Amino acid sequence: MELRHLRYFIAAAEQENVSRAALKLHVSQPGISRQIRDLEDEIGFKLFERSARSLKLTKAGKVFLAEARAVLQRADEAVKAARAAANKIGGELHVGYAPSLTVKILPQALRIFQEKYPEVRIALHDMSSEEMLAGVREGKLQIALTVPPRAKLLRDLEFKLLAQYTMSVAVAPKHKLARLKSVTLAQLVDEPLIGYTREDYPDYHAHLETLFAPVGRVPEVVEEHDGIASIIAAVESGRGFALVPDSFACMAGPRLKIIPLNPRGDLIPVGAIWKRKAATPLIEKFVEAAGDA
Repeated sequence: MELRHLRYFIAAAEQENVSRAALKLHVSQPGISRQIRDLEDEIGFKLFERSARSLKLTKAGKVFLAEARAVLQRADEAVKAARAAANKIGGELHVGYAPSLTVKILPQALRIFQEKYPEVRIALHDMSSEEMLAGVREGKLQIALTVPPRAKLLRDLEFKLLAQYTMSVAVAPKHKLARLKSVTLAQLVDEPLIGYTREDYPDYHAHLETLFAPVGRVPEVVEEHDGIASIIAAVESGRGFALVPDSFACMAGPRLKIIPLNPRGDLIPVGAIWKRKAATPLIEKFVEAAGDA
């Protein structure tokens, strides 16, 4: 017995005529007659009393009609429920991020995304750029929010630009540079620099070389740290300056003074990275939310 048998039977019972039922269902009259006879053969009793012009339900047919309608209604409800589940995004998303670069993007992205998809669990991972790339390739992360790596490292990955920030200088409030409205590279070249570890942030050190090329040398890196929290503490203590995006101001607060570079130099691009072959609707929706942040 198939659902179409029940639909044909119900139409014939309601119309009390095979021809009218055929017109309603847009099928041939012989097709309906054959399907109803097959149904009667399968269940073992007659559903209709037949005359030349009409059909009348038997006593058993009346009982079967009520049950057949209930079966079709449940089938329709099952389809609707399954369709809703298929269109509903759920699951878990692991997102790697660099705090100093995403301090403006990430909170807004989370708010926008989880207002639309509250059933999705977001697991956040504070990581270095190298750790994020490895995590995306190994499937431990679905998305990384960071600066774009060198082109050769993006060969199997997708990158979408989300924001760009200007490079600024972070110093302690009592540092001798703190009173200035802007700082030049020449004023920084003899100052101790507090930066990220070379092993975890090789692109950061490559950027230093490019940034200070106009003055011929890079300031001495007196301390290397693997996270922004320790950099903030070190700079706040007065042991040196740090180079940070201008968005960093809302993270450091009054603990540090953020001063623009003059000239400001190239913008710092920040975006989303994901594995090209592992793209899913969940990833696409999160990247879309981050783009709206």
